[in-house]
Amino acid sequence: MTRTITGYELYEVPPRWLFLKLETSDGLVGWGEPIVEGRAKTVKAAVEELLEGYLIGEAPGRIEHHWQRLYRGGFYRGGPVLMSAIAGIDQALWDLKGKAFDAPVYDLLGGPVRDRIRVYQWIGGDRPAEVGDAAAEQVDAGFTALKMNATAELRRVDNPAAVDAAAERLAEVRDRVGPEVDIGVDFHGRVSKPMAKRLVEALEPHEPFFVEEPVLPEHLDDLAEISQHTTIPIATGERMFSRWDFKEILEDGHVDVLQPDLSHAGGITEVKKIADMAEAYDVAMAPHCPLGPIALASCVQLDAVSPNALIQEQSLDIHYNETSDVLDYLADPEVFEYEDGYVDLPDGPGLGIEIDEEHVQEMAEEDVDWHNPVWIHDDGSVAEW
Repeated sequence: MTRTITGYELYEVPPRWLFLKLETSDGLVGWGEPIVEGRAKTVKAAVEELLEGYLIGEAPGRIEHHWQRLYRGGFYRGGPVLMSAIAGIDQALWDLKGKAFDAPVYDLLGGPVRDRIRVYQWIGGDRPAEVGDAAAEQVDAGFTALKMNATAELRRVDNPAAVDAAAERLAEVRDRVGPEVDIGVDFHGRVSKPMAKRLVEALEPHEPFFVEEPVLPEHLDDLAEISQHTTIPIATGERMFSRWDFKEILEDGHVDVLQPDLSHAGGITEVKKIADMAEAYDVAMAPHCPLGPIALASCVQLDAVSPNALIQEQSLDIHYNETSDVLDYLADPEVFEYEDGYVDLPDGPGLGIEIDEEHVQEMAEEDVDWHNPVWIHDDGSVAEW
């Protein structure tokens, strides 16, 4: 009997995640995480349209064919909502395929090039504070890499005190953890070009691991000028959604680390292609993942087969996870047990995790209405968050 996709469930769960469960005619279950943070209901509607229009009744194993149908089947394509919907479906299809062959996804993608992947830990929150103590605490817990926001909101051209404060925070962390620990600094797209140039010069003496999203993705042409002001590696990509979005910045040559999100940029199928493109340009991969366990499991499967995978973001104890955390939805949380700043590749079939569906169903009963903050400058204008 030919295996077909027969049904699905979508669960919106705290703190801000959307889980997809795909079911087949012979009882297999695959999980995906299609989400745009703060737009869960919008993405949920897109997933329902795609599944009902294209995949119900189809054989799940033709993943590349399904990806092409989902992407090219609409005259209007791309963007965060549609690509995130495709991403979650793609993750679930790979989970199904791995379970059908009783193998991890990475074995189906050619086999692992590593046994484990380094991870980093967030400190400091949206408006970074108490970073020194937090850094020391996380290093004591075994992490060898950290990430922090550079600043809170900035004016388009701000005063020297704002630059000095950002440099002092990084200096405090560097002083507390020493030169052996890597410290990524996230500009979060909240910094204008003139301020980015001043900030990278001020941060350089403290040797950050990378600076992330130094400008908004709408202004990637500014990276050429910003890169002239620093030797710090430049990272970006969390708000880019396909290989075509990444093509131009790879050709321009001013990015050192790509950060596509496997729940936003078309899933495992698409980000594997982005990783291969990046390798050809000698650019590293550090997938974006301040999300849930399914997204993280998908990232680790990709890291396993990507020679240029540098480090993996993960959301344990991140400041967004106030009511639920990344391990809460797993039947076996030890699959993401971090040791010496690394996580081992899971050896289970599919994505390598088992979702605690009873807990998912229970938490889906809660009212989930997360939206990112809207920051306002002191003159009443809207600031970048």
